[in-house]
Amino acid sequence: MSPADTSALTALAGLLACPECALGLEPHARVLRCGHGHSFDIAKQGYVSLLTGASTKMTGDTAAMLDARAAFQGGGHFAPIAAAVAEAVGSDAHASDTVLEVGAGTGYYLAGALDAAPSTLGIALDVAKPAARRCARAHPRAASVLADAWSGLPVRDGTLRAVLSVFAPRNPAEVARVLAENGRFVVATPTERHLAELVGPLGMVTVDPDKDRRLDTAMSGHFVAVDRVLVEYPMKLTKGDVANVVGMGPSAHHVGTEDSRIAAFADATEVTASVVVSSYRPA
Repeated sequence: MSPADTSALTALAGLLACPECALGLEPHARVLRCGHGHSFDIAKQGYVSLLTGASTKMTGDTAAMLDARAAFQGGGHFAPIAAAVAEAVGSDAHASDTVLEVGAGTGYYLAGALDAAPSTLGIALDVAKPAARRCARAHPRAASVLADAWSGLPVRDGTLRAVLSVFAPRNPAEVARVLAENGRFVVATPTERHLAELVGPLGMVTVDPDKDRRLDTAMSGHFVAVDRVLVEYPMKLTKGDVANVVGMGPSAHHVGTEDSRIAAFADATEVTASVVVSSYRPA
């Protein structure tokens, strides 16, 4: 396999910060280097690792989980959610604007936002190496960075127009630091009705009913809510789709994709998608 295109990563290197000393990074061939001499190789798969080696509390997705998610997203089942996220980001961007997705996974939502804003560049950040490899090929205007958001975003202060967090953990203080003054933090979270027809029968991980309050508490002091949109609609899922839903999220750790309970579903099962897309501006 030939080396991946790294033009987006090279173009965005100036927005990235060295995880060791916080100085800006500059591209040198297939290396990013800061003024203190810390250097980070660009992998042949097209991503750069800015992990520091410190322990993390985050558990990244496996390659199998990402395969299942890509297959499900490829079926268009979450396209309305991606469209709502892209609309929240907006298309009125300048050529220098950049959008970051935290916990990008497959890069699906970032790619949708970039498609809707042709002048915008993107950074896909994830703590899992299989995700970083996938994100390097998610969109020609997206750079892929392997990093731990909880240890600090390796991005310079006040440089981003928008940050996305879709079904992913958040670090509000760090997001507030990297957003421009007029930036937007877009967060998509499931409601209790999301995939409800599957959760009970399959024993999948449930949504915390206190999730909205906890989100608002976490944002308090860093962000002010400006919009909240409910995206809810029925999906027609095959047994294969159901297996992918199980395999692409946290339920994959305790419900097998070959579980006999999946075989009991009809070939076309109606399942609810229910997600809130919230937009915030820096406080």
